[in-house]
Amino acid sequence: QVQLVESGGGLVQAGGSLRLSCSASGRTFSSYGMGWFRQAPGKEREFVSAIIGSGSVSYYADSVKGRFTISRDNAKKSVYLQMNSLKPEDTAVYYCAASTKGIGIEENRYDYWGQGTQVTVSS
Repeated sequence: QVQLVESGGGLVQAGGSLRLSCSASGRTFSSYGMGWFRQAPGKEREFVSAIIGSGSVSYYADSVKGRFTISRDNAKKSVYLQMNSLKPEDTAVYYCAASTKGIGIEENRYDYWGQGTQVTVSS
């Protein structure tokens, strides 16, 4: 069982930056693929980014490519999402997720989810 806790959300002006963190419990964090998803009001949850256990491979949604950077620190059992050049359309609840089945854009690939952290970007 893995418990995930996100932090770092908040209110920021367009063009600003935020860094989200996700801390995990459990002893085998490095074996999990980790992903970030987001859900805007009235919309379905969507894939943002993911990174494999070793941290050597990552993927991004086209909408965030070049602005967001995912990273992980296996010693700290944490994954991060550095978000730069934020836009109002990035406003959403951001969720961290862990997968025992590699990484991908599909929600059902991920076994464990955090409670989410709100990111609000004002124009």
